[in-house]
Amino acid sequence: MTINRRLFIGTLASATAALSAPMVFGQTRPRVVVVGGGAGGATVARYMAKDSDGALDITLIEPSRTYYTCFFSNLYLGGFRTYESLGHSYGKLAAEYAINVVHDMAIGVDRDAKTVTLASGSVVPYDKLVLSPGIDFVEESVPGWSVSAQNAMPHAYKGGSQTQLLQAQIAAMPEGGTFAMVAPPNPYRCPPGPYERISMVANYLKANNPTAKILVLDPKEKFSKQGLFEEGWNKHYSGMITRIGPDMGGAVIEARPDTMEIIVDGEAEKVDVCNVIPAQRAGQIATIAGVTNDGGWAPVHADSMLSKADENIYVLGDSSAQGDMPKSGFSANSQAKVAANHIRGALTGSRVFPAKYSNTCWSLIAAEDGVKVGASYEPTPEKIASVESFISQTGEDAALRKTTYEESLGWYEGITTDMFG
Repeated sequence: MTINRRLFIGTLASATAALSAPMVFGQTRPRVVVVGGGAGGATVARYMAKDSDGALDITLIEPSRTYYTCFFSNLYLGGFRTYESLGHSYGKLAAEYAINVVHDMAIGVDRDAKTVTLASGSVVPYDKLVLSPGIDFVEESVPGWSVSAQNAMPHAYKGGSQTQLLQAQIAAMPEGGTFAMVAPPNPYRCPPGPYERISMVANYLKANNPTAKILVLDPKEKFSKQGLFEEGWNKHYSGMITRIGPDMGGAVIEARPDTMEIIVDGEAEKVDVCNVIPAQRAGQIATIAGVTNDGGWAPVHADSMLSKADENIYVLGDSSAQGDMPKSGFSANSQAKVAANHIRGALTGSRVFPAKYSNTCWSLIAAEDGVKVGASYEPTPEKIASVESFISQTGEDAALRKTTYEESLGWYEGITTDMFG
């Protein structure tokens, strides 16, 4: 089935449409504060606003005035999209949905007082709080690398300037140079993402620096869509990409940003560009709020995305520990609709529908060579559980792969409209 903008929005919205409670004149409206304006946060704010008919006072806190999607940023590295096409404004959320968009950083949560403190010093009260802050990195998970070294060895795993920096470094590589990636351990944002990035870097180098080499240092024995990616690399980029898994030393490496070296199995390897994607955890505000576990993620109830630590806090997207769903923009958008329905039910008495979730992750391997993996999910007492899944197959013909790629373009247009209006 081909997914276009109308179908994407209509299909997912239908599962979470609800009966809105009218606002009572003179009554103080319940206050919902959303921290993080990405696929989870922007979506939950917009759905609460559009479906509550003004019954909720919604504040969205997001430092960036323009949101650059991390999803599809690999296509920018590969030369298939412009950087500008990844950027989206919060203007419609404020103008058309009456959401109070505050461009500031949330630095504190007082769960007893039910307030959020901002970097500017402002204190924002809430009745319900939604945390959707994405990811942060585990410092020193790659020995020798820290966020302070991100200009020398970019992570580019948050949308924005890091993506531009990595692209500029790739473009400046010397003829026949080496691009290295340190891949992350599980769990992490967008499981196929590092390997789509390798494909897109290879696509760029094949056209602009064909004797260059790509080295992938991977702590995992296997990775998402592995057969599909390896088939594509052999077909499109034969001899360019070398992956070193944990059995060959890929699990124990050291980065030396000052000398642009990586140490693999005790041997120093000089590289020209090094993309370090460290181990990940929930965005810092979730830790500050005290809703994360020892692993650094925020456990939630599968039927609502409600934090297991606080009955007034919801955690969406990458930061949540919810079960089988991958950490992806599609997942966060799907979870946001469930949370929006649940919050409106709790605050306005509107109908709450049974939770259902879905996800699809598309990846581009080369021009018009698209693949995908996905599933549908339902809540159980223990977790969000996968109930039906699908994946592209090796050996598919070019026409099907082109259709899959075109489907991903329709999805991108659909999800960004679903997020920002």
